[in-house]
Amino acid sequence: MDAHRAHRVSEALREELAEIIEYELSDPRLSGVTVTGAQVTPDLRHAHVLIVSGGTADQGRQALEALEHASGYLRRELSSRLRLWRIPELHFAADEPSGAASRVEELLERVRKSRKKDPGNSEK
Repeated sequence: MDAHRAHRVSEALREELAEIIEYELSDPRLSGVTVTGAQVTPDLRHAHVLIVSGGTADQGRQALEALEHASGYLRRELSSRLRLWRIPELHFAADEPSGAASRVEELLERVRKSRKKDPGNSEK
């Protein structure tokens, strides 16, 4: 299978799923859920969808359960929006923050704390 086609399908799935989850699903467990990526297998039979939940780990687990429960509906919606012979099975997983992004956040937090402690620091 063409790797470029798999990439295009992955991107289309990510965009459509993000729109469906954000605007069309009314499950309260899905509030604050963002689709960060989708990776389709080369045979286009399976799609691994990465999500970020804005809440705690428990809320993230509940969001994953809600998405697994709604996967049939999501596949039906995708079939009407995308022109694919076969809609891939959806597998959802929590997206871990990348090492670089979490490191930047950690460094910014250190700077904020040091500015609060520094008595000579006068912000204008």
